[in-house]
Amino acid sequence: MTKKRKILIVRILLFIGTAISLYFVPWQWLFASLRPTQETVQAQVEQALDIGLDNIIVYVDQGGKEPSFYAAGWHNPKEKIPAYPEAYFKIASVAKLYDAVSIAKLVNDGKLSLEGTLAEYFPELVDRVQYANEITLKMMVGHTSGIPNYTDVPGYWSNPTDGYQATLELVLDKPGDFKPGTDYYYSNTNYLLINELIERVSGTTGFGFIKERILQPLALTHTFGSTAEVNTDSIMSGHHVGYEPDIKFAEQGIVATLEDVGTFLRALNDGSVFEPGEQEIYSSIYHYEHTGLVPGYQTIARYHPDIDAVVIQCSGPTYFLGINWNLGELIYNRVVKILREQSE
Repeated sequence: MTKKRKILIVRILLFIGTAISLYFVPWQWLFASLRPTQETVQAQVEQALDIGLDNIIVYVDQGGKEPSFYAAGWHNPKEKIPAYPEAYFKIASVAKLYDAVSIAKLVNDGKLSLEGTLAEYFPELVDRVQYANEITLKMMVGHTSGIPNYTDVPGYWSNPTDGYQATLELVLDKPGDFKPGTDYYYSNTNYLLINELIERVSGTTGFGFIKERILQPLALTHTFGSTAEVNTDSIMSGHHVGYEPDIKFAEQGIVATLEDVGTFLRALNDGSVFEPGEQEIYSSIYHYEHTGLVPGYQTIARYHPDIDAVVIQCSGPTYFLGINWNLGELIYNRVVKILREQSE
């Protein structure tokens, strides 16, 4: 092979490589990130529509100020109803904060032990969950149990199961992801079991305990355990790329207003959600912020101590194979940046 031919082949390969790399560049994300940060939170929220989101609502509770609300896009695109911040939305895995608080309360009550094992609390699962005798409640709360995640089962979101037992069956008799306590992997199965455990020891539903011990003391009247408990017209529409129907009608756990979630998150971080002895337990097992993602709704719920601000954001549509989550985080981070600049 001549030298010229070798050079030509190298150039062709470089061209092909460049073309392939350009194909995989997240252009939507790149263009979105190049847009300037806006001067106000409302303008920043509205920018979300220009970069690919259909709806977004934001709640800001900054110390010393009245809570602020922001919205853009459609609450219901079919009916041409604009998004509004008092709407209900599905909080998804943000609910794990409520579950973890419930565990801290039950441990403080003496009804549970963090060192209690899965085998002790669920003896029927001893032969169906690997390492059941070694998995502790603390490991389950902190996602170090190694129990496989049922939402990782191929096709789960296109055909989700209904109910505790049917969902649990998806991962029973499967090997653990790792030996308990040796690694971390976020598994929704942990909290499927935790919700069941709360019901067994409290004598009520998992949400019933949350309502009695968390919501009522904080006077939170716009948080519900099911979409069936609220007027669906008040739930912000949820859409997923490639799936046309409005997902707000699907049952996917707790629904709430941003203000209710923000009030809870403030109480979690300032400790007012706890009774004596509970916060020390909670701090040893879980976080003080969370994100959530189910088809139709992606949520970020965080407290920023440097500016004493709780910021809650829900946006859509969702797309598990795309960059919609990243677009939502881009807007969220810019909202927080604006708040920091305004606090200087």
